[in-house]
Amino acid sequence: MIVVASDDHFRHNPPHEFLDGALIPIYETPARVTIIRAALERAAIGTIVEPRAFGIEPVRAIHDDGYLSYLETIYTRWIVAGGASEAVIPGTLAVRWMSRPHDHPLAAPGYYTFDTCAPIVAGTYAAARAAADIALTGAELLVTGHRAAYALCRPPGHHAGRDLGGGYCFLNNAAIAAEYLVHATGTRCAILDIDFHHGNGTQQIFYERSDVLFVSIHASPVYQYPFFLGYAEERGAGAGEGYNLNLPLDPGAGNREYLAALDRALDAIAEFAPRFLVLSAGFDTFEGDPVANHGSGFALSTADYPVIGRRIAALNLPTLVVQEGGYAIDALGDNVVGLLQGLEE
Repeated sequence: MIVVASDDHFRHNPPHEFLDGALIPIYETPARVTIIRAALERAAIGTIVEPRAFGIEPVRAIHDDGYLSYLETIYTRWIVAGGASEAVIPGTLAVRWMSRPHDHPLAAPGYYTFDTCAPIVAGTYAAARAAADIALTGAELLVTGHRAAYALCRPPGHHAGRDLGGGYCFLNNAAIAAEYLVHATGTRCAILDIDFHHGNGTQQIFYERSDVLFVSIHASPVYQYPFFLGYAEERGAGAGEGYNLNLPLDPGAGNREYLAALDRALDAIAEFAPRFLVLSAGFDTFEGDPVANHGSGFALSTADYPVIGRRIAALNLPTLVVQEGGYAIDALGDNVVGLLQGLEE
């Protein structure tokens, strides 16, 4: 397995996030990548390569031009307009059905962001673009014949919609990679999201398409972020009807419940018969993850991730693993290694 990684993620290092009425140190830190890379090296998982630059067009295939311009320019414009210098965090959130785009730098964050957990600093856009290039490099490896690649993306991406960021996410790395695979080969792709939180951005992007199947196993939005999407009855719309599968789970779901949902997900993917699989791999399903337990988490152990990897590998599809969440940093490296080792067995 080839690992694609870059140090550009260090450019995104917000000092804090605003969560449930409190300004707190952010959970999504550069230390996550440092820990994962060290674990990969200890376990001798693959060769680590740098991404190549793909330019803006594969990103524009997924994201709105106005949103991309916002991400690229907002930090400087925010400072000039008198915003706090540490990070861009919206003070007013737009209600989309009754709102219009607003270009004022103190208002735009509330239009292009759906929560207060995606602070933007001077290097955020560069880091997000590098993460997209990491995912695209991994996708290119599959197109050229490799069976598996791991895209060590940071910032993560699956909460980012066509013109919205949130939940630590700015550009949807998995969606950008899936679109590249479909466009480059003229075939179908499945995205399996195993992060604790629903990939609301990925669902929104592909909800009316039949060439990309989106399947997500996640905490039920009845009790857990992002709350407003991720219900089982959301099955797609228009041409995409039947190509969106949500498998929400209750608090405390452990090995038995999780693997049963995974088997349902894999059956759906096998029936869809894609040429490629993109795996949005979050590890906040781990017992004791500090972000997941904020709303009652799952109870997976480190020993469960190789099992998950082996079951996914049984699909026998070229697979791109895209890093998403996971904030129990003492166990994060071992959990990533376990999943990747399972995929390779």
